[in-house]
Amino acid sequence: MTPSQRPYRARRALPRSLGSLLRVRELVAVGAAAVVLSICAGAVLTLPQEAPIEAAQTKAQLKTFVDANAQSLAVPETSAVAPVAREEFSSTGGYATIAAGGTNHDWARLVMAYAGFPQSESNIAVFTRWMRQENGVDSWWLRNNPLNNGWGSGGGSGLGSYDNLDIAAQNAAEGLHSNPGYAAIVAGFASSAPTGTIEAAIWASPWASSHYANGAHWSPAPVPVVKSPAGTW
Repeated sequence: MTPSQRPYRARRALPRSLGSLLRVRELVAVGAAAVVLSICAGAVLTLPQEAPIEAAQTKAQLKTFVDANAQSLAVPETSAVAPVAREEFSSTGGYATIAAGGTNHDWARLVMAYAGFPQSESNIAVFTRWMRQENGVDSWWLRNNPLNNGWGSGGGSGLGSYDNLDIAAQNAAEGLHSNPGYAAIVAGFASSAPTGTIEAAIWASPWASSHYANGAHWSPAPVPVVKSPAGTW
């Protein structure tokens, strides 16, 4: 081998050594990456297992708190029970329900309902007395016109008739609200005024030309309950 060839071979040997070194470094890097990935994967896979442990710890802590702070209430057998006060209430039936009774008192309630007046005891007492002064008690349904109302009955003098007592009640309510001369009567019924106040308003009104002799032709006695014949409603 000549001296001129040696440098050439030396120059060739250096790259091979360097290549080997680079390959070793690549292998080391790949291995390190694999180790890191395996560690990360292991950590990810083990994370969900911590949730049940934390839940169990929370549950144990809650139980410890409840056991330490539990309260109880002992009531002696001789303890008295306080009565509960309940407010009374009432309801007003519909028109058909009121009419189903079929009596003179029911007709008075029906007029109150159509007129928007309270169906109070004092209002019904006055109204049934008024009916008695017009048509009596035993024939209060005469001509289906208990108040001898000329409004809508075809009889200006109050001697007209209606097809039934329900229509008569509607016209009686409408008539009271339509004539300014009945304003005091309306105010009395609307406020459930004392019976004497409402009766005085009726006597002073133009409903009856006689004005019931300013009360001389008016009885304050209670009006008995009388049912009308079939077919009048």
